[in-house]
This record gives sequence, C-alpha cells and structure tokens, in this order.
Amino acid sequence: MAGLVGKFFSVGSATMASRVLGFVREALIAGFLGAGPVADAFYAAFRFPNLFRRLFAEGAFNTAFVPLFAKELEAKGTDGARRFAEEVLAALLVVLLLISAVAMLFMPVLVGTIIAPKFADDPAKFALTVELTRIMFPFLTAMSLVAMFSGILNSFRRYFLAALAPVIMNVVFIVVLTGAWYLGASDRTLGISMAWGVFLSGLLQVSMLVYGILKEGFPLSLRRPSISRPVRRLVTLAIPTAIAAGITQVNLLVGQIIASGQDGAIAIMNYADRLMQLPLGVIAISIGVVLLPELTRALAAGDTGEATKLQNRSIEFGLGLTLPAAVGLFTIPVPLIALLYERGAFTRDLTEITASVLAWFAVGLPAFVLIKIFQPAYYAREDMKTPMWFSGANAIVNVTLALLLFPVYGVAGLAIATSAAGWLNVVLLGGALWRQGLLQLDAATIRNSGIIVATSLLVGLVLWAGQGIFSEMLLHDALGIRIFSVLALILVAMLVYFAITIGTGAIPGQQLLRLLRRPRKNSAT
Repeated sequence: MAGLVGKFFSVGSATMASRVLGFVREALIAGFLGAGPVADAFYAAFRFPNLFRRLFAEGAFNTAFVPLFAKELEAKGTDGARRFAEEVLAALLVVLLLISAVAMLFMPVLVGTIIAPKFADDPAKFALTVELTRIMFPFLTAMSLVAMFSGILNSFRRYFLAALAPVIMNVVFIVVLTGAWYLGASDRTLGISMAWGVFLSGLLQVSMLVYGILKEGFPLSLRRPSISRPVRRLVTLAIPTAIAAGITQVNLLVGQIIASGQDGAIAIMNYADRLMQLPLGVIAISIGVVLLPELTRALAAGDTGEATKLQNRSIEFGLGLTLPAAVGLFTIPVPLIALLYERGAFTRDLTEITASVLAWFAVGLPAFVLIKIFQPAYYAREDMKTPMWFSGANAIVNVTLALLLFPVYGVAGLAIATSAAGWLNVVLLGGALWRQGLLQLDAATIRNSGIIVATSLLVGLVLWAGQGIFSEMLLHDALGIRIFSVLALILVAMLVYFAITIGTGAIPGQQLLRLLRRPRKNSAT
C-alpha cells in the first residue's frame, strides 16, 4: 500500500502544483474578463484543440500505447521498445500534422457548425473565436507528443516529470496575463495573448519531456513512416478507445454548443470546472497515470492477486480523498467561488450562478474518480470495446438530460446532466467488472469505504452549520476576513475528517506521514 500511495503522491504533488497555478490563472482571467465575450470566445476556442488532445493524446493513443510499450519493454528489452516507439512517433506525426492543416484551413466552418454555432449572431465574437482557435490548434500536436513521451517515462516508473509538465502552461499563462494587463492591453489583445501563451506552453512541455527521455537514456530518432505489425496492433486497440474518448468529448462539445446560447455560460462552466479539477486532477489523474502501467505489469506476470490488491487500494485512496472534497464543494460553493473569483469584472451575481454549477459538478466528482480506477482494469487486459459501449450510454444520457434541463435550470442543468451521466458510467463499468469476477472488494475495502462515506457526511454537517453561523464573515467585503473565515472552516472540517478516518484506520495515517516526510528527491521515481 505504501509503495502505491507513494506513486500516487508523486504524481499528485506535481498535479497539485499545476492545479494551484491553474487557480491563479483562472482567477486572473475572471478578474480581467469576467464572463464577457472575449472570455467566452477564448474558452470556446480552447475547447476544440483540447477535444482532439483528449481524443488522440490522453484518450485513444495513450491508453493503447502504454500497455503495448510496457509489453515490448518486457519482451524485447530497450532496443525493441525503442523501435516500436519510433515507428509510432513517425505515424503519429503524419496524422497530427494532416489533421492540424485541414482544421486550420476550414476553421470558420468548424466554428460555425461545431465549436460555437450560436456565436454567428455576434460577428466580432465569431471572428475572434476563429482567430484564437487557429493560433491554439497546434497545441494538439505538442500535447500528443507530450502524452507519448509521458507514457514512455511512466513505463519506466518515472512519474513525476510527466506530471509536472502541465505546470509550464499555467506559468506561461500567468506571465502573459499579468504582462498584458500591466501594459494596458485591451480585452481582445488579452485574449490573443493568452492564445499565443497556449501555443508557447505546448512547445515548452514537449522540450521538458524530451529532456526526460534523454535523461532516461532512451533517445528517439525520426523514422520513415511505416505501418508495421506493432503499429497496426496499436491502431486496432486505439480505434474503440478513440470512439469512447470521442463520445466523451462530443458530450462536452454538445454541452458547449447548448451553453453558447446563453451569454457567459461557457466561461461560467469553465470557472466552476477549474475548482472541481483541483481534487479531480490531483486524485484521479495520479491514480490513472500510475494504475494502468502497474496493472499491466501485474497481469503480464500472471499475478491476479496483486491486480486485485492494486484496484482495492486505489478505490480506498480515491474515495478517501474525493468524498470529503465533493461534500465540501457541494456544501459551501458560494464562499469558495466568492473567495477565488469575486473581484473586478466577476460580480456577486456571477458568483451565485457559478456556485450552483460547481455544486452539481461536485455531485459527480466521486464518479469521475471511480471511472479512472475502473477503466484501467479493461485497458490493461486490452479490452477497449467495453468502455466504448459504456461511454455511448453515458453520452446518450448526458445529451438528453442537457437538452431537457438547460431550458429549465440554465447552465446548472448542464452540470446536473454531466454528473448523472458520470454515475451511470460508474455503475456500468463496476457492474461489468463485478460480473466477470474482476472487481473483488475485500473486507478491508468495504469497511474503510463505509467509514469514509459516514465521516464525509459528518463533515458536510459541520460545513453546513459553520456556513449558517458565520455567513457574514464568509462573504465579508474585506478580503482578509473572507480568507480567514473560509480557511478556518475548511481546517475544522479537515480536522474532524482526518481525526476519525485516521483514528479508525480507514486512512493509513502512519504511511501518509512517512510519505510527507520523505525527501523530495525520492518523489521523482
């Protein structure tokens, strides 16, 4: 357990740095642009290259690449794995450059039909969205290379550097935003500056990962593209995963299309999502990055007992940190949003709307983490089709609920739809694993999970009572009082939660303390 949790913390610490800086970034955007037309245009434009990034990089490609690369490494050693990686790199670059060229050429059509069709009512907003998307689209190629190089490092059990790469984007963003503001840039110039910041951050992240694989003694050369047998196998595995990832991204895109009919809705969803991404990114991403290669190794060695243990400990770790976070975000969303965003162009009305979106996103937070735990059980066994079908069911529910709820509840209805669809995916993934005997919860997992659920509900009562008693301080005009009261309430809730869970053994307190005291140099392994 300690070794697995240590790897989670290694990735989680780097991801935490990225998410904290992401908060600074979003707070700056909220303060400078609010939920105005430039913020809407930027987030709509950024969604499109992100869609393809998650489809090709984090989705289909990386999920299929990591198990195959790990097996090549085990079976044929470093030389065989390098040959496979170089063949994949050559094919990947050809595909990505072709997609980027076509997309940038037909960007006005894509914005008018897919990205934000309702922006056509505002020609200036539409034109800005086209321009921003063209600037940022090469980010797809950079992030796909980052995903590949990260997969290589993860297969060598080098997790920290790959997790640290996203920090670069947030640092670049903050520098660009503050620099443009200092120079007195207009809102439009600020949006264009952010787009070029995205482009630059992609190049810097690729450079960092290239340094990582060179330091690992695994240099790659460019080959002439060829469709070898391992590459064909990768494509075969990647296609159903691409469809599954594509369905998920279509979900998000449909939500954006629906939201584009309400001024500021796209920006509001992004502000709420950024706050939810702190626990989701730190916990779910760290689990997903570590669990897939670890499960692949255990199954390749025929050690099903170790695979079951890895999954159970991941469930405990995920729920232990996610449930109290979800309860907190659901219970006190208004004070949190007000503290982080309410200044400059971000008004109290925006706080109220964004808080309602955050609360409903929080309902789905544990589901999104459990999905990251259950999916590697399929991918490690090279079963890419089952998650694909479940993603299809997820999409149908999400889109249907979004269309039904948006006219009634506005942008909050989209968050309700997202969370409901997430829980459906958990039930389908977990249920199928259970029926196949691939999900076997031991007594310790059942006991610890029960304690975590009960204690999280108690934390919710503490936060609810505290919000009622100190409501004026939590939303006080003085920022210092607001910071002190929000942090004090969160600290009391954390003390209650960890006192009970560590005291009962539901969370391994001694192992966590050892990890926190461990010298930082060890976290890179």
